[in-house]
Amino acid sequence: MLFPERRTCAALQKGSQTWKQSSPGKESGCGAVPASSVTGRHRAMATFEAQTECVVEALFSDLLGEHETECRSLETDVGEPVQSAEEPTTTFDPVVIASRLRQMGDQCNMDFERVSSEALAEVLNGKMEKFGAAVDSLSRNWSDQNPELGYERAFLTVSVKLITSAVKKVPAVVLCNQLIQVINGNSQVRNYIEALGGWENFGN
Repeated sequence: MLFPERRTCAALQKGSQTWKQSSPGKESGCGAVPASSVTGRHRAMATFEAQTECVVEALFSDLLGEHETECRSLETDVGEPVQSAEEPTTTFDPVVIASRLRQMGDQCNMDFERVSSEALAEVLNGKMEKFGAAVDSLSRNWSDQNPELGYERAFLTVSVKLITSAVKKVPAVVLCNQLIQVINGNSQVRNYIEALGGWENFGN
């Protein structure tokens, strides 16, 4: 599967508050992922797709280790921002949301090496075109075994767990777009997140 040219999160956020760079010019392996300020907050963005891209880029920045300490401590160390009367009550901070997703993936006890799945085996061997099929299959099996979890949360948890494993095993072939497209392309997951009020309310 060929992935279209990726636009940077900063470009998608034109017209809203942009990411502050703590290390100008320093990029992660995901592309032009800016070093987000720990205290930076982002107003709600226009589209689900744009929000997903920024969340995934923040997640990759965390996975690649550039700001792991910042992301892990963000939710406990940073209080709610002070808002003026003109500002919306809901804010979008991709670093906080990425941290929540990373925690979900870390808490997943699924052992991929023990799972019998052709698509999963190919992903772990570097064939990332099977990533979407592997995530969907694993998520449905896991949610069937744990109905209280729900397919949508299982999907997000497994996708983060699997992309994390792939980054460790075959980093040269792992791209942001693979996770972005899997999430954006799943209407069930999208509807679930939008029903919460968007990514900015995910995990609240």
